[in-house]
Amino acid sequence: MLELRNLTASYGAITALHGISLSVPPGRIVTLIGANGAGKTTTLKAISGLLRARRGEILYDGKNIAGLPTHQIVKLGLSHVPEGRMIFVNLTVMENLQMGAYLQKDRQAIQRELDYVFATFPRLQERRQQIAGTLSGGEQQMLAIGRALMSKPKFLMLDEPSLGLAPLLVKTIFEKIIEINRQQGITILLVEQNANLALEVSHSGYVLETGKITLQGDSAALRRNPQVRSAYLGG
Repeated sequence: MLELRNLTASYGAITALHGISLSVPPGRIVTLIGANGAGKTTTLKAISGLLRARRGEILYDGKNIAGLPTHQIVKLGLSHVPEGRMIFVNLTVMENLQMGAYLQKDRQAIQRELDYVFATFPRLQERRQQIAGTLSGGEQQMLAIGRALMSKPKFLMLDEPSLGLAPLLVKTIFEKIIEINRQQGITILLVEQNANLALEVSHSGYVLETGKITLQGDSAALRRNPQVRSAYLGG
């Protein structure tokens, strides 16, 4: 469903991605793991058009989307939940969700998506008139995912969904991610600092080190890999 071919991306004179290639099959959860600064967030930004790729191809459903503006990429069914959640803190929960449906025109479809988000995250329904900035960290993460779901995505990118959350809430968020993948058939590309958890919930993964992919394979094999165990899984 998504394929990167020799993708290179930079921040000014600093090259963050050195010709990486990866693929995400339809209906799967694929994870990108690596240390801070390895290029994981940069990869997602390049895919969603927030950072222009310097070289290479980004094929989504067979179409090269490199260079497309972000709103057109969202319209194609690809949504990005950014690191740090980036919700609209001065708007209500409901207004944040409505912003997620900004490109949708079918009112009935919007209502169906809203019903699904509230069924998935009942706490958002309870707090729908609450100002988003007053929510807990876990609730804000639910809102960020819910907002992305309102655009009716076929492909969802999640950047560090466990960041700053208590262990119990991390468990809840990841259960929901699995549920979204299984129930809705939404393909997911997951970036997650907690490599153990990421490999537990994903079907396959890639290890990114200083802007290059050094290892790839199915998640179970990566979890057994001595290199991965030593560097990311605590031995």
